[in-house]
Amino acid sequence: MSPASSKVVICGAGIAGIAAAYQLAVEHGLDHVTLVDEGNPLSLTSDKSTEAYRNWWPGPDWAMTAFMNRSIDLIEEIARATDNRINLNRRGYVFATSDAGKIPFLETMAKAAEENGGGAARFHDTAQSAYTPSPERGFDSALSGADVITDASLIRRHFPFLAPETVALVHARRAGWLSAQQLGMVMLEAARAHGVQILKGRVVGIDTAGGRVRGVHVEQQGERRTLDATHVVLAAGPMQAEMARMIGVDLPIRAERHFKVSFPDALGGMPRNAPMLIWLDEQQLPWSDEERAALAADEEAQWLLGTFPAGVHGRPDGASATLILFNHHGDAVDPVFPLPEPEYYPEIALRGMSTMVPGLKAYNGKTPRPYIDGGYYMRTQENRPLIGPAPVEGAYISCAYSGFGVMASCAGGELIARYITETELPDYAPAFLLSRYEDAAYNALLERWGDGGQL
Repeated sequence: MSPASSKVVICGAGIAGIAAAYQLAVEHGLDHVTLVDEGNPLSLTSDKSTEAYRNWWPGPDWAMTAFMNRSIDLIEEIARATDNRINLNRRGYVFATSDAGKIPFLETMAKAAEENGGGAARFHDTAQSAYTPSPERGFDSALSGADVITDASLIRRHFPFLAPETVALVHARRAGWLSAQQLGMVMLEAARAHGVQILKGRVVGIDTAGGRVRGVHVEQQGERRTLDATHVVLAAGPMQAEMARMIGVDLPIRAERHFKVSFPDALGGMPRNAPMLIWLDEQQLPWSDEERAALAADEEAQWLLGTFPAGVHGRPDGASATLILFNHHGDAVDPVFPLPEPEYYPEIALRGMSTMVPGLKAYNGKTPRPYIDGGYYMRTQENRPLIGPAPVEGAYISCAYSGFGVMASCAGGELIARYITETELPDYAPAFLLSRYEDAAYNALLERWGDGGQL
């Protein structure tokens, strides 16, 4: 089917759907592209992220790193073309630990990242080692890969705000954050300028008569209309499983609730020039003796005295706020809106982060005006996305972006556009197909997959 005769309907106007529309219309010149969403663009989940990115990915092969490198390339192109309207920086991610037993693991991870295309691994085990800090602003640094620092004096010199117990860290360099809303709006504005239509309505059905996509049924203010379609892209975020069932497909994905909290950091507990910070150790939250006694006496709150998982992370947010995420709950749930507010979340997140950044302990017990936000991470077992053709001719899926939807959106949109326009695919494309689960060797690999890179 020629591009001129294609009519593409994209179900979902989150950043994945918008990126697909941008690639189809702006980069490939398709004239008939429509975005359909019940809400406003970028409003359901895309505006709930940490807005961060990284090419530091574990895994049994290079595919995820290559995919993210490509997506970051595309994000950087947008930053350059817009005089960095998207506020992209490259401060990096710092993974730190107080457990010397984790040092071999960090070194192995850095070497594996290098082998997978993430950039050179550099090791710093003396005070004289030539470690280069990341710039606070800008994204054009030539430094990539990761620095593993195990010398205590070097850590204290460059990261004096970290817990004094910190014995090692890894600084992944092709990483940082941006304005996700601005990234989405830049692509949306360009897509609309190239003829992409936005239709506000609820997708209630997809016509697949004869085994291929024919149209999309949309309900608007109680009335139903049908959009003719030669191709449909399902990019419905938390509603993706429900949407896929409209074409008779059950997707191997699950939903997890994830929250974040931001608060005004008037005391400067988190330095304004800090990178993204991730604590690799399990912990018990730092309660005072009086607080512990009170919690121990309260049966419904005793769980707060237990051991919390590794992975609390945070960063400075703008001129004076701090953003923290502590996903201490990972159970699969059914998506419902609005999300139920998590109990004690601001206190848990702040205290957890203060273990890594003791300057934040000044707020323990008195979190200043916290703002809680959250959404759903839709993920596969191994935490890799699903991008490509569905088992119905003309249908495509772009989903399961877990917590990395913003950073992956540009490469994901490019992949969808290449499938639809039948142009050359990158080498990593097969790694994200739904059909990978039909491969016995792949299913065997899933049993020993290991870390999926979830934060």
